[in-house]
Amino acid sequence: MNGPGGKQWMVFVALGLASVILGAVAWVDAVSVTLASAMVLGVLVMIAGVVQIFHAFAVRETGGLLLSLLLGIAYLICGGLLIEEPATGSVIITIFIAMCMVVAGMVRVIVAFQNRAISGWWMVLLGGLVSVVVGTMLYATLPWSGLWLVGTLIAIELIVAGVGWIQFGLALRRGMIGTGF
Repeated sequence: MNGPGGKQWMVFVALGLASVILGAVAWVDAVSVTLASAMVLGVLVMIAGVVQIFHAFAVRETGGLLLSLLLGIAYLICGGLLIEEPATGSVIITIFIAMCMVVAGMVRVIVAFQNRAISGWWMVLLGGLVSVVVGTMLYATLPWSGLWLVGTLIAIELIVAGVGWIQFGLALRRGMIGTGF
């Protein structure tokens, strides 16, 4: 009993199951996932540095050689530091995430108070307050939060995406959605 997607639904369900399993494994060892992701980010930044250096020589006629070359070298140094010190890199990434959460939360609190006449404004306020508290807690628990945050976020994303793919595949099987994307 297959819907309009034929056997495609099984591919989505299998992808979803694999994603959920990988997410669960990542959650169990969030510190290793955090360190590995910092190192992968370091490699990507170094690749960007090499590309930027090649770009510097390609645009030297436009007067951009020195600035592009310095930027490429900075990328190489930053990428190398992320690879050499992934724990420190993950702490820096966590500081950035914490700051973004606090700022975004404060903006939502302000927007909520400015729109008190609108029904449900308090949900925006609540969301903003939660963001401020979580961002503050992440910052307050540094450096420890830096070791598990990125890995935990990756695990959550894998699990949520996996559940989504499973639901999509099952809906496709039941014929509740078309096969076109």
